[in-house]
Amino acid sequence: MGLLDHIQFQKQKAAAEPPQSIEIDAENRFLVTWSGVLSVIPALRLRDACPCATCIEEGTGRKILDPATIPADIHALEVRPVGSYAVQIAWSDGHSSGIYSWETLRRLSGVGDPPGG
Repeated sequence: MGLLDHIQFQKQKAAAEPPQSIEIDAENRFLVTWSGVLSVIPALRLRDACPCATCIEEGTGRKILDPATIPADIHALEVRPVGSYAVQIAWSDGHSSGIYSWETLRRLSGVGDPPGG
């Protein structure tokens, strides 16, 4: 018997549907359109929800980032696609390691699952 005889794999969930568009307005809010539904996510909320290992303890999922340390005028300097499943945001506070999956953005948008999702 080899090593793989003892490992069980969980079925992976299908990747979340990407948004139709992501824009940033003059007030530094993220305007995310999901199937024709526009949602607005303030930059501060998005930065506070960063899912990276610097902001969230990997082993426990406990939040490490203190929201009080995020500048009130936080804004995105760059938004880059990551594969076909997420975006990575470079923030004005120097942080840029968070990868925001479509599922994370959808949750922060307050928009429910897409039909059939």
